[in-house]
Amino acid sequence: MDIKTGRSDHIEDVLITLHSGQWFGFSDSKNKVYANLVIHNSDYDKPTEKELTDALAKQQSDFDAQEYARNREAEYPSVQELVVALYDTDDKADIEAKRAAVKKKYPKP
Repeated sequence: MDIKTGRSDHIEDVLITLHSGQWFGFSDSKNKVYANLVIHNSDYDKPTEKELTDALAKQQSDFDAQEYARNREAEYPSVQELVVALYDTDDKADIEAKRAAVKKKYPKP
């Protein structure tokens, strides 16, 4: 996973979502490629390379599709601003205007 963005960038990111526990590993920890994938738990079948790359592409696509939401979250009014707005009629209008501006800046695709 990309540490800065949180975006999946390796088949290992898919593998950890499939089952709990330490059910897989790599025969060469410095070269984590499909050919080195080892399944430790006999209850689970080894996914195909295509299944993993397709799942990774889907995770990346889902992450990318939510960019607008991450951008909005960073600019929306804070919880403190919202609490103050609950008690002040003038602030409610300001908060709604700020939220509307953020939604306009980062529209839903």
